Amino acid sequence: MPIHAVLGTDEGRVAEEALRLFNELKPAGGDEFTNDLVEGSASNAEEAYQICAKGIEALQTLGFFGGAKVVWLKNANFLADDRTGGAERSKEGVEAMLDVLKAGLGEDVTFLVSASGIDKRRAFYKWLQKNAELAVFDKIDVSKDGWEEEVAMMVRGRAKDLNLHFEDDALELFVQLAGEDTRQIGNELEKLSLFVGEGGVVELESVRLMVPASRKGVIWEVSRALERRDAGRAIALIDAQMAKNESAIAIMRAAIIPTVRNLFLVRVLLDSYPRLPAGNRGAFAKAIERLPEGDLVWLPQKKAGGVNVWGLAFAMEKAGQFSTQELREAMEACLKADQGLVTTQLDPRFVLHRLVAGICTGGKRRRKAG
Repeated sequence: MPIHAVLGTDEGRVAEEALRLFNELKPAGGDEFTNDLVEGSASNAEEAYQICAKGIEALQTLGFFGGAKVVWLKNANFLADDRTGGAERSKEGVEAMLDVLKAGLGEDVTFLVSASGIDKRRAFYKWLQKNAELAVFDKIDVSKDGWEEEVAMMVRGRAKDLNLHFEDDALELFVQLAGEDTRQIGNELEKLSLFVGEGGVVELESVRLMVPASRKGVIWEVSRALERRDAGRAIALIDAQMAKNESAIAIMRAAIIPTVRNLFLVRVLLDSYPRLPAGNRGAFAKAIERLPEGDLVWLPQKKAGGVNVWGLAFAMEKAGQFSTQELREAMEACLKADQGLVTTQLDPRFVLHRLVAGICTGGKRRRKAG
């Protein structure tokens, strides 16, 4: 097919795949005069119209030496439903280009368009759907439960290409720090590859040293500190976030409550199903998914369906260090602290410090008393 489109909100992946496809499509042995690259970045509607005009001219012009050629409308930013894309002048240009495509291209002309945003309600996209080889690369939605698993799979694949091997904790922290942006993921993996060397193992400290800290990364570190009963580390991280104007209630609901909840849920699961494999995250996750459906409804669910086992699998490793009673009391303490932050004038830092200390040392106090 002479028409190809690479689209999606993941700008890094779109750029990579479009370049790969361009190199695959361009005539063998051609040089820079063989193909037409039309830069698609427009700062206003008039520029968008002129870019479309250049694209039309390229599509209707024979190759420099009369042979086959590829016309690549690269990184078009005027196809989305925004101020520039919605302007009449932009629409006129796109409609004119669509008319040329509908009329048919010469036998030796291939058209490639790449864009990170496109209005799927408009005729241009609908025509591409039916008449082009279409590839869509959208960012993973981090607002949905279970997004970490999707990103982790992508990171593993890219790390394998670089001959890198992640330890489990290092991979989890990397996912939280790098997020869902494939360009950012690629950049950070390249840095780690240079740091640990080809065939190296990426450890937790390597990620901490090489990958810039982010809010998600700090939240992850607070969670891991709570699981280890490391009150000092958790409090230091919380104080650092509050110094950056992070609210106490946000830290409570993003880091502390989910961690305690997951520990409690896993503790109940291990009490109810003593044969669950508690030494391997992957085996534990698969075992959870095989439980009767009626026994899963009280566990955290993904929006797309199914149990969100990512957080549970990490809590599994440390849940054995807490008793069910300790975690039940920790859940109650979280509820009281959350209410205190919302309804009282208590110092938020003091509320979090007291809660963290209670979670991490409560069991020790009881053992001493006994």
